[in-house]
Amino acid sequence: MKSPWTWHGGDLDAARAWFGEGGDPWIDLSTGINPHGWPGAAGMAIDWRGLPSKTDLREMEEIAAVYFDVDPRHVCALPGTETGLRLASDLLGPRARYLAPCYRTHEDMFPLSSAITAAAMESPDGGTIILANPNNPDGHCWPRDALLDLADRRADEEWLIVDEAFADSDPATSLARDIADDRRLLIFRSFGKFFGLAGLRLGFLLGPEAIVGRMRRKLGAWPVSAAAIAIGRAAYADRDWIAAMRERLPRERRRLDDVLTGCGYSPVGACPLFRLIVADDAMALFERLAKQTILTRPFDYEPRWLRIGLPETEEALDRLQRALLG
Repeated sequence: MKSPWTWHGGDLDAARAWFGEGGDPWIDLSTGINPHGWPGAAGMAIDWRGLPSKTDLREMEEIAAVYFDVDPRHVCALPGTETGLRLASDLLGPRARYLAPCYRTHEDMFPLSSAITAAAMESPDGGTIILANPNNPDGHCWPRDALLDLADRRADEEWLIVDEAFADSDPATSLARDIADDRRLLIFRSFGKFFGLAGLRLGFLLGPEAIVGRMRRKLGAWPVSAAAIAIGRAAYADRDWIAAMRERLPRERRRLDDVLTGCGYSPVGACPLFRLIVADDAMALFERLAKQTILTRPFDYEPRWLRIGLPETEEALDRLQRALLG
């Protein structure tokens, strides 16, 4: 099935155009973005007249570094993780291997790239490897020691690149505190997933100071907007909201799991922001849900998979349950 919905989630405009508006408002469960966005953004006063302040940018990076548990000199703000991922080959060369299944952009990051399985990561071929932890779309989490061993076995000019877009829900998942100038480890972090503000387009590269410096030069003088700096600075410092959300999301994931299990499906993965189900009729199920104005995420390379994001409200969860039951 070739469609906008099998490449990335979130193309609600295409879904509306294809399936219509229906009788109920659309529920977008296709992205894995926290439906409970950080609430402080709407009330913030943003100065749109001047260029973004370099001092404010560095302060935002320092606050984010405390959140990541890494030295600020290892942190570089990006205009969204997607942009940073696509600049990686400019810094590291044209060749890499990506762990499949994966976030689809991992296939496009390097001009000379090839897919590998988990078993192939142990091969002596070496080279730069890109993977996600937790993985997208299946939510698999890699043990920290295994990833550090993989990083420490990289030779000169080889890297382990870890996409931690979904690591915020459980900080124990992250390798950020293991970043060092003498370790062949790079990490990409996303702001929009956990904080639920994907439209802000803010992300981070964590890595050795030399690579961080090269990325800064690549991005130029004003890499992110004044709004991203102001909102990122305030949100990363909001410890109460972060702690409350880290408790809330697993509870809501368990509620979603109860619904999916009750409808005959077995959700998998360790990420609370989305669940993956396996069904022989996954494509038909995607279309059935879409006709009831519920957008989920199918996969052209695995037609038995369907990824379902976390509903925002009990009403949305009830609608999903009714639609799954047909």
